[in-house]
Amino acid sequence: MRSLARFFPAAPAPGTAGDAGLFGPESTAWQIARERLIVAGGPAALLLQIAHPLVAEGVRAHSDFSTDPLQRLRGTLDAVLTVTFGDRDQVRAAAGHVARKHRPVHGSLPEQEGSIPAGTAYSAYDPELALWVFSTLVWTAIEVTHAFLRPLEPAERSAYYRDMRQLGHVFGVPDPRLPRDYEALGRYVAEQIGETLAVGPTAQRIARQILAPEPPIFAWPLRPVPSILAAGVLPAALRAAYGLPWRRRERVVFAVARRAARVVVPLTPARLRYWPHYLVARDRMGL
Repeated sequence: MRSLARFFPAAPAPGTAGDAGLFGPESTAWQIARERLIVAGGPAALLLQIAHPLVAEGVRAHSDFSTDPLQRLRGTLDAVLTVTFGDRDQVRAAAGHVARKHRPVHGSLPEQEGSIPAGTAYSAYDPELALWVFSTLVWTAIEVTHAFLRPLEPAERSAYYRDMRQLGHVFGVPDPRLPRDYEALGRYVAEQIGETLAVGPTAQRIARQILAPEPPIFAWPLRPVPSILAAGVLPAALRAAYGLPWRRRERVVFAVARRAARVVVPLTPARLRYWPHYLVARDRMGL
């Protein structure tokens, strides 16, 4: 098995002492986003994103998945963690980095996919596409926390979404475009699944590279893990659209992983349990 370390963001610089950035130690954003296990939702988040034909085409045309299939996950993680736990200067720098990366990402859909006709233009600056990517990150973070760490009551889900609206602003989603509250976000995700998303050939190819990259990330016994995690987190309609197995065997493995995580994670030392971005932020705040 190759080292997984290169798929995770490195620890950030300390930042300015006492600068809490956008949120702070008491925020729901810090309490949820600090958990490394949230990366278990990575495969599902990526598959949700590329189920939008315009996002899939942008990824195909402007990313090198053949040599680094999880680069999008790593880059997105680093940006989200920096914006969540960084000081104000680090947040601005992360936003600027994302903007520069997005600048060349534009083009048009070569063939019709689902309800989106051929020739439809896409751009990483399109607020509708930015909204979809943002929504997948928030939705999967909540689903994974609820499944693998602890039950999330509606009030905590709503508080997390209120915090994450600021992340949406940083990544180019105008406030009027953001769903009003967490319940509205859920309705938006359901509407996208029912009306816009279409898992076409491009999404299928990218999905194979994400779930079963070559050379493999995991040794043989663990190779099905990304597929099982994605299948367990994704809505049933998208699981079926991607053709992900969800037989009794996969359901049992997913259930066992959930139960094991809820037991093991609370006993894990902080330096292993939490992202270094959170630990650096705590030190910056003198905690």
